[in-house]
Order: sequence, then C-alpha cells, then structure tokens
Amino acid sequence: MIDLRLGRYASGVCVSIAMLAGCGGTQPLSPSPGGVTAERTRVPAAYGVIYSFKGPSGDGAFPASGLIHLKGTLYGTTVDGGPYTSTCYRLGCGTVYAISASGNETVLHNFGGSGDGETPAATLINVKGTLYGTTIEGGTDSYGTVFSITTSGAESVLYSFKGNGDGAYPYEGLIDVNGTLYGTTHAGGSECYSTGCGTVFKITTSGKEKVVYSFKGGSGDGAAPEAGLTDVNGTLYGTTYEGGPNDEGTVFSIKTSGKEAVLHSFGGYGDGAYALAGLIDVNGTFYGTTYDGGANDEGTVFSIKTSGKETVLHSFPNGSGDGFSPKAALVNVKGTLYSTTDHGGVDGFGTVFAITRSGAETVLHSFGGSGDGTYPSASLIDVMGTLYGTTEYGGGTGNCALEGGCGTVFSLSP
Repeated sequence: MIDLRLGRYASGVCVSIAMLAGCGGTQPLSPSPGGVTAERTRVPAAYGVIYSFKGPSGDGAFPASGLIHLKGTLYGTTVDGGPYTSTCYRLGCGTVYAISASGNETVLHNFGGSGDGETPAATLINVKGTLYGTTIEGGTDSYGTVFSITTSGAESVLYSFKGNGDGAYPYEGLIDVNGTLYGTTHAGGSECYSTGCGTVFKITTSGKEKVVYSFKGGSGDGAAPEAGLTDVNGTLYGTTYEGGPNDEGTVFSIKTSGKEAVLHSFGGYGDGAYALAGLIDVNGTFYGTTYDGGANDEGTVFSIKTSGKETVLHSFPNGSGDGFSPKAALVNVKGTLYSTTDHGGVDGFGTVFAITRSGAETVLHSFGGSGDGTYPSASLIDVMGTLYGTTEYGGGTGNCALEGGCGTVFSLSP
C-alpha cells in the first residue's frame, strides 16, 4: 500500500542569514513568457543552505518533513539515516534532529524498528514542550506509529497502528485540538479494499487511540489521505489523494464526532488533482496545492470556501522557469502565501515560490544541485520573517551519491 511515487521513504552559498549581507546584492527578477517570474541567479542573496545531511551511520538522510520552531531551535525528521541499516534494509530507519539557524545539528533519536517506529515523514508538533509525530512504518504490527520525544531526545512509542479496522501508514503529522491529537492514515479503516481507504483518528497524549472516521472511497467519498488536518472552531478540514467521482481526490470536513462531508471532488484537467498537502485557513478561506491537474496537468494552487466553492488560482506550467508538482502546503506570511514545488525551476530540481491570494505567482529560488538542495517536498516555516525548509535530496555530502546528497536544511528571506 506504500506509494512509490513519494520517493525513497515510500519503499520499504553563504551558510547563515547573518552572513548573507556580504554575499553581494540580490539580482532583480525578470518576467518570462506566460506571466511567470523567473530568477536570473540560481542562489539569490537571501538564500542559503545551512546544513547538508551526511546519512548513515551518524546522521539522518532525506528530510521529507518540514520544521518546527521551539525556543530558538528548529526540529525535524529524516526518513532514512541512523545506524540501523540492517534492520530497515536501506540507509537506516530515520531520525529526529535539532538544528540551530547557524547550522549546528544534533541527532536526538535514531529509529530502530522492532517495536520502535521507522520512516518518519511528517512534521512534528509541540504540545507543552513535548514533541509528537508519526512514522509511516514500524511499530509492533509494522503499520506505523505515533510517538513522543522530548527536546533532549527521550522517545516513546505511544501507539502502534494495527490495520484491519484500525488505521495504517500515517504519512502526515498531528494537530492538537484542546489537548487531543488528531491525524490521518493513508490506509486502514473498515471500508473499501482489503487494506482500507484510510482513516481520521484521534489519540490522547497518553496513547489512547480511536478511529473517528473510515473513508469509503468510490464516487461518494475520498480515499487515501496523505495530508494533515486543519482545525477551525472545532471542525477539521483536509484533503484526500484519491476518491471522489473522478478518483482524483477530495477536500473534506469532519466533526470531531465523526460526521464527514465532501466539500469538493477534484476534476483533473483544468481543476486540481491528487492533493498531497493539507489546507491553511486565511480569514475564512482555505488555500492548498495539488500535485497534478490544472491547465497544464502539472499541479495547482487553489482556494476553497467552507461552502465548497473552489477556485484554481494558479496552474503550474512545466516550463518558463516555473516550478511544478507541489507536494507541500502553503504558509501565510503577512498575506502572501509561500511554498515549494518538487520539480521544475531553472534546473528542474524544484522551487520556492510566493503567490498572492489573487493568484500572482513568483519564483523566489530554483534549486540547483551541486551543493544546493534538490526536490523539496515539505512546507516552509516562518521564523521572524525568515523562511526555513528542507530538501529531500541534494546538498552534495554524505553516503547518498545516487541522490546527489542526503538532503538539506535551507533558509530564505523573501
């Protein structure tokens, strides 16, 4: 059931912002055909790789998740890396790490399988100083876990998913709703297929879990959610990768009691298709991305009302220096939305872009390889006006030669 399209974890330059002032001025942006703004330089003055992962056995590899900020330190996960290469039959079972804005990185926990989780691909959340997250695989039944970890590295498995009526394979992270954690699983549940169409679940911080909703798939419901949830006044909103009448995914709402409604079914060409990212709420309107669909079938940015009225704001063109195939959610910084695309840009390795809520899009950075990161799949985080993010591959260091490096953490000041 694990989907190979999501990369390795689905199977089995100035360094700091303080130094950037001495790197030369920012090159102006010039418009290119189709209204897309392409950059003239590969590495703008406001951009820097602050850390390149080294991979096994002493470091993480392939950060597919975004970062969180807690008391001046950033925290994240890598889907591979760590010393347990024989247990997970690849470059390790994954890690949790901490990193400063200047690039000082520490591995807090190496996942080990065999009851522990493995393959963490989700962004962590902070609840009263303790971090919580999910792993796609591992646990007692190999269907993934929910775990907690302190900022000093003490990790505990709170719950191991069971499949067969329970959830299975939680791709995304958790949200905190009045002290209870909610999330989604890609598979499992009690409806459709032998492995289930996925679930919404809740879990206490002590590890008591319950399936809130099992997706039904087909023409009337979503299936295979890969994104997290957004809480607005006690109602949760999210996306599914599949399901709906076109089997190209949905936007849904769900009450904490389990009452679910499909707000929009994606239609593919012209509309979005296959949402991998969750939604953000900006003044009562949701904004999100789809991996495919749109006018060029290369992905979209869209808005949607709680009534279900959906609008495609931008269709990525696969060319002209623009990105395409976004996997990540958007972040709102003073009314402008920012995110990443997994592909496209000047060199084809992905982009960071900005977009207004009316749909005017600008490429801020094209990833270039050769020391730069490649293929960003995670959302950005805003820390006092500076954006921080990860690239799943690239960086030019570590035991990950086939991928051009084991991945990076980067910063960008718009």
